[in-house]
Amino acid sequence: MPTTTRTPRKPLRDFREHMSYWSYGGLVGATILLLASMTPSLLPRSWYFQAVISGGAAAVGYGLGVFITWLARYMIGRDEPWPRPQKFWWWGLAFVAAIDAIVMAYWCVHWQNQIRDLMSVERLGNPLLAVAAMLALTLVVFLLFVYIGKLWARAVVWLVRLLRSFIPARIATVAGGAIALVLTVMLVNGVLVDNIMKVLNSSFAAANNETKPDTVAPTSPLRSGGPGSTVSWSSLGREGRTNMGTGPTVEQLTEFNGTPAMQPIRVYAGLDTAPTLSDIADAAVRELERTGGLQRKVIAVGSSTGSGWLNKGYIDSLEYMYNGDSALVSMQYSYLPSWISFLVDKERARQAGIQLFEKVSAKVRTLPEGQRPKLVVFGESLGSFAGESPFGSIPTIAARTDGALFSGPTFNNQLWLDTVRGREKGTPEVLPIYQNGAQVRFIATEKDLDRPNAPWTPDERLAYIQHPSDPITWFNPNLLFKQPDWLKEPRGRDVLPVVRWIPVVTFLQVSADMAVATHVPDGHGHSYLRAIPFAWNKILQPAGWTDEKTERLLPRLSTDD
Repeated sequence: MPTTTRTPRKPLRDFREHMSYWSYGGLVGATILLLASMTPSLLPRSWYFQAVISGGAAAVGYGLGVFITWLARYMIGRDEPWPRPQKFWWWGLAFVAAIDAIVMAYWCVHWQNQIRDLMSVERLGNPLLAVAAMLALTLVVFLLFVYIGKLWARAVVWLVRLLRSFIPARIATVAGGAIALVLTVMLVNGVLVDNIMKVLNSSFAAANNETKPDTVAPTSPLRSGGPGSTVSWSSLGREGRTNMGTGPTVEQLTEFNGTPAMQPIRVYAGLDTAPTLSDIADAAVRELERTGGLQRKVIAVGSSTGSGWLNKGYIDSLEYMYNGDSALVSMQYSYLPSWISFLVDKERARQAGIQLFEKVSAKVRTLPEGQRPKLVVFGESLGSFAGESPFGSIPTIAARTDGALFSGPTFNNQLWLDTVRGREKGTPEVLPIYQNGAQVRFIATEKDLDRPNAPWTPDERLAYIQHPSDPITWFNPNLLFKQPDWLKEPRGRDVLPVVRWIPVVTFLQVSADMAVATHVPDGHGHSYLRAIPFAWNKILQPAGWTDEKTERLLPRLSTDD
């Protein structure tokens, strides 16, 4: 039987044949966005998280490059493909992309280590190993997304060819593309998103029924879910049970302050307590009345995030400052965590903030003026959005409360946004001064509470805590095509000077930073604790409380129990 001799394939031929399946314009776009994705960001990232971001960015760049190339050819009426670049251009692009990617990856690791030094976070380690690992995973992620995109593109081509059997070619091309786009959007919104939301709601509803370790039902009638409570322990939800089942004891308060303490009042109504937000707020207020909260020195209306989470630093600080003569009232309005609620539950958050404050305020106003407790509001992140919702202006919130403290506001916080935009000329967006600080102050650390050096109106003091490196605060869709003031002005204390605004890129970078916003030490990103008790002290000026006491208190505080 005659044997055949296989001609060995040449590497160059293999390379060119493989490249025939790739778009030169797409690879140019991929290279551009790959390099852009490695520019400095606000927060430290692990090498593998950066690789996922860079791989995804390169895939988006490839898709844009392919589309722009097709569109240019289509607009000039060219039916045949562009002449394929000669091998010199392929090798040239490969060389430029590889060298630039290596150099940019090295600088990316360098910048990341600078950010880590700035925030006292452990460095990435060996830069060469970090660069190699990051580039390898970036390539894997890029290829995965591109081949998913190629499958979608083949489906579009098949649809266009089918339509060309019935209608003119150019009309079929436009119609096929439009149909594919509509079907994709419908699939994502109508099928994928709906089912994802159903799964998320089901999952987080199940998580809401869990109880965190070391959380036990209260034995005090001064806590919701305890003896005599009008709401059940099971209805409070996971975060509500944590809020009610933890906190400083009377013994701890007495030991710290050196005088006999009262049992702090904490009341809360969970999402399963009643069918509507109004009814849930009513249940919380009934608990406030039942426990005698209206007779305490201070009532704190805490607006939670979606799942009912509250930063415990706010609550514990007040209880220590007033030696237990305080009352917390809060409620839950969603099963979802803050970042999902931010996307789909903003209106529920706003309504919950309004309902709870208005009902508590109405009860307080029924008391004789000289017997009314101080009424304060607080919230973090989405909770700050809910907490400021009942008020239309700084004078309004100052007039209707005895103090307010919010941290990590979002771009949806209209009161915060209006105030920052109305800041005094020459003051930066990350640390503005509004009307000479007479009623409201913006701080990144406790040292900023005395900025400006001007009188701060007693009993009308408000404060926003915002870190220059907090992506939750500085994220805004306008970042796509508009440079924000915080990137025109000198950078904040924990942002690298090399951070620059790049259209589209900065939007994507800040969006990615949001995923790791809380994975940084206190005082950076979206981690707020130390400044809270200092701010409460300045706002409320509790009798006998000093900054020295605040320093002693700090080791006892945490954002979560």
